[in-house]
Amino acid sequence: MKAILLAGGKGTRLRPLTLNTPKPIVPIFNRPFLMYQLDQLRQVPEITEVILSLNYQPRRIEETFGNGDALGIKISYAVEPQPLGTGGAIKFSAQTVQDSVIVLNGDVLQQIDLQAVIARHRAAKAKATIVLTPVDNPSAYGLVETDAEGNVLRFLEKPGQDEITVNTINAGIYVLEPETLDRIPDNEAYSIERQYFPSLVANGETFVAYVNDGYWIDIGTPEKYRQVHRDIMDGRYHAAPFLDRPGGIVDLGARIEQDVHIQGPCFLDEGSVIKAGARLGPYAVIGRQVQVDEQAQVRDSVTWANTVIGAEAVVEGTLIGRNCHIGRNTVLGEGRMIGDRSTVTDFSRL
Repeated sequence: MKAILLAGGKGTRLRPLTLNTPKPIVPIFNRPFLMYQLDQLRQVPEITEVILSLNYQPRRIEETFGNGDALGIKISYAVEPQPLGTGGAIKFSAQTVQDSVIVLNGDVLQQIDLQAVIARHRAAKAKATIVLTPVDNPSAYGLVETDAEGNVLRFLEKPGQDEITVNTINAGIYVLEPETLDRIPDNEAYSIERQYFPSLVANGETFVAYVNDGYWIDIGTPEKYRQVHRDIMDGRYHAAPFLDRPGGIVDLGARIEQDVHIQGPCFLDEGSVIKAGARLGPYAVIGRQVQVDEQAQVRDSVTWANTVIGAEAVVEGTLIGRNCHIGRNTVLGEGRMIGDRSTVTDFSRL
């Protein structure tokens, strides 16, 4: 069995961080985001190959994952000649698929029993199976209505408030039969949400849902990107490097000078330097070879590799890219994003 990971998006909601780093390899702590999805796929023994569907900066992604030998699963690549939409990307990537194929949206992090999803698909002899997840506000997603047996009745993408009848949304995981992909035109933009799924319903084909109540998050916004770090630190999503120590401090080899105060949960990557009198508050993520200078304060922020945070700076609720210099006595507040190789001059207030 093969899996397709849709990882061709430009990550526009995470700019400027994604200008140089495609979203599939945006780091969650010290690991590329897609590594967490690959971890889940490796738990299904019959999945022998993962096809990464790419469009934006594909070479960077291929350099990160290679052929999968180091990960214990075969990885191949399908690079779209132009953006083909979700359906077109699946059709383009599935050229060698001969059996049921599982598809994952590359924007989403979830904890789910994929074997149970596959079993549901096969038991129903379905042409397609979609995973649903309940959310508080479904208006920003694809709302899916089902009958009592779990057959999909209606698929409505991003409904208005007056159209919301259920709280189950498209979770971005599908099992599809290859013959159903024939309806998707070759090398044309085509939406699986707005065209493929509605066609299954209209034709009366067996199209079933699997409802997953486990963890689910779309990491595509700055707020959600910060949140997934907090959720892993707190143990709401069970993953390395906090798998066995939620709420604690993970230090992969930082150099910590005297009188430093660290309040967990925090993450300090290899080669980071925390200088005298600095304070790291809850949910501080200090990347590889980051330097936090004397008396600086960092909390609830993610700082990527090789950045310097100057003396007496205050950083809270901020995302900072690679190779940045944050000047001394600078204040960076809630929701700020600093792109790679930026310099924030001394005494700035942002």
